[in-house]
Amino acid sequence: MENSIAVFESKQIRRHYDEEKETWYFSLVDIVAALTDSLNPTDYLKKMRKRDHELNLYIGTNCPQVAMLTNGKNRKTLAGDTENIFRLIQSIPSPKAEPFRQWLAKVGYERLQEIQDPSLSMDRARENWQKMGRSEKWIQQRMTGQETRNKLTDYWKENGISKQDEFALLTNIIHQEWTGLTVKKHKELKNLKSQNLRDHMSEAELLFTALAELSTRQIAEVEQAEGLKENALASKKGGKIAKNARKALEAKTGKSIITGDNFLPPKKENKN
Repeated sequence: MENSIAVFESKQIRRHYDEEKETWYFSLVDIVAALTDSLNPTDYLKKMRKRDHELNLYIGTNCPQVAMLTNGKNRKTLAGDTENIFRLIQSIPSPKAEPFRQWLAKVGYERLQEIQDPSLSMDRARENWQKMGRSEKWIQQRMTGQETRNKLTDYWKENGISKQDEFALLTNIIHQEWTGLTVKKHKELKNLKSQNLRDHMSEAELLFTALAELSTRQIAEVEQAEGLKENALASKKGGKIAKNARKALEAKTGKSIITGDNFLPPKKENKN
């Protein structure tokens, strides 16, 4: 399965693509958040299921629990394919319902295009980041970092790493080594929940993350790391190289590379 984020009117929606079934699965909670602007979409969904017996039966019977990134970890999340989502939308009184249906159909078509031409996925990622207001410089750094990340995960896949929790563990080792923070703690620093940490990194954070992952891959290749234990050692060494570079730069500038800044939209003020 492929894990990614889709964007509907600036709202991030987690999704997984099942290659075998050729089907997208979307997070129901994220869709509720996008259509209702609810501060507690999980609670909103629970109330919907209590009010609508057919919807509750439909979700309970047909919607699978799919592993999606939640608070820095892959957790089972209530998800649905296009048919499931259309049934959910019917129960949400929202002016965004019809635009969302059109967006959902477009997403499915775009995936078929991306299978034919993988470069399209990066083009669409660029468009999404532009819509979020990211600078061209930031976008270029984000895309370069993603390419570095992909080369590292390809190495892991070819050398004994296959489980999602193993990928997460190795990623966390690298991250904690160079930042001094776990992925979870770094997200908490930035006040993030289900959002992708890298989408909220500064240019410097992206650059040092890429340095850590590039170093890890090259060390693993030289040492011919195989399996979780050997790749974990290579990950720690790669992260240390970026840590040393970070500390050297911070000593010269007097500024911390690790920041609590994020790209979250400003909170709406409550008007009484």
